[in-house]
Amino acid sequence: MISLTKKLTDTVKFRHGAEIKGRIVQPPMLTNSGLSQGFVSQDTLDYYQARSESAGLVIVEYCYVIKDGGPSHTWAANKEQLGIQSDAHIEGLSQIAKALKAKGNKAMVQINHSGRESNFPARHGGRALAPSAIDFSFLDYPVEEITEEEIYQVIEAFGDATRRAIQAGFDGVEIHGANHYLHQQFFSKWSNQRTDQWGGSYENRTRFIRAVNDKVFEVVRQEAPADFIVGYRISPEEIHGNNVGYTYEDSTRLVADLGKDYDFDYIHVSHLDYKHKPEGQDLTYAQLYRQVLPEEVKLIVVGGITNEEKAADALNYADLAAVGRGTLIDPQFGKKIMEGRGQDIVTEISPEQVKISKLPPALITLFSDPQMPLQLAGRESIFSLHGQDSDYYREGY
Repeated sequence: MISLTKKLTDTVKFRHGAEIKGRIVQPPMLTNSGLSQGFVSQDTLDYYQARSESAGLVIVEYCYVIKDGGPSHTWAANKEQLGIQSDAHIEGLSQIAKALKAKGNKAMVQINHSGRESNFPARHGGRALAPSAIDFSFLDYPVEEITEEEIYQVIEAFGDATRRAIQAGFDGVEIHGANHYLHQQFFSKWSNQRTDQWGGSYENRTRFIRAVNDKVFEVVRQEAPADFIVGYRISPEEIHGNNVGYTYEDSTRLVADLGKDYDFDYIHVSHLDYKHKPEGQDLTYAQLYRQVLPEEVKLIVVGGITNEEKAADALNYADLAAVGRGTLIDPQFGKKIMEGRGQDIVTEISPEQVKISKLPPALITLFSDPQMPLQLAGRESIFSLHGQDSDYYREGY
């Protein structure tokens, strides 16, 4: 169903003045294209250069803000998650920002600490830090409880990462509060079993979130342009059988507080289905959040938006539609919609489209694996690429 009030081609103005062309967003998606310690590679640049017209707003994949805050995923040596944990990373990140903004679109970067999910350092002489040192059965490495001193170091690191994003030329930052990383781990009643000021009550479990927000906005006020965009990504529930971290009621309370206490430009609802509803509810997560947010805070939804029709339907629930797999397949997804050529969007991957879309070798390895649960449409056509030498992927680039 197409929204009667919002069109995909609308110009969108955020509360602090930034404007984007159209309502399509490319969400942050791991490329595993980074070099050792999370530095930008040529594969990284090729991928983002190809996406300068994928959307009016492109959010660069999550970058870890401090040593041992990542990587959380890696395929092999020199196929890592990107980092923003030192000033030495600014140069490479600035090249990404410049490439994405070349055609007049906005570029942001997501900043993150993976917490217990920091599996790469945990397996290579570092540590995986979490609110509580629980024996997580699904992890094959030990988790250490983060000390209060280390908590404050991480908070400062988010501020430093924000400064680096500004210096690199990005138009904004998105704080990663979703997908079971450190922010969510502190918010979760299951993951956070602390008895100090950082755990227990709702106020204590959100203390880390608020402290990071305070630091990020402090840096933005001091160093960023007036129209710098700040967003927050949230997973609406954490329920895994008997392990209940929080419910949609809890996340709605948090979203209300984020909207009341901070000048966020948007809230980004992270889910595999953009119109999913909590059990027993008639409204989607985004619609529930809309009820408690100020009008000037935009809502972004993501999950299963793979073509123009679904993107248009998503505007019935939110202000912006984030297109993940769609922009992996067709890096001109947003451009085609803005030009009235939505019917020309390529919706299935193929060996030819792999090269056109400049997918990094690690992503090709991932999506050409028949066992990969989150697949691209047309995936059978690229099964033969699985395990091929990376030089093959670059042929014709």
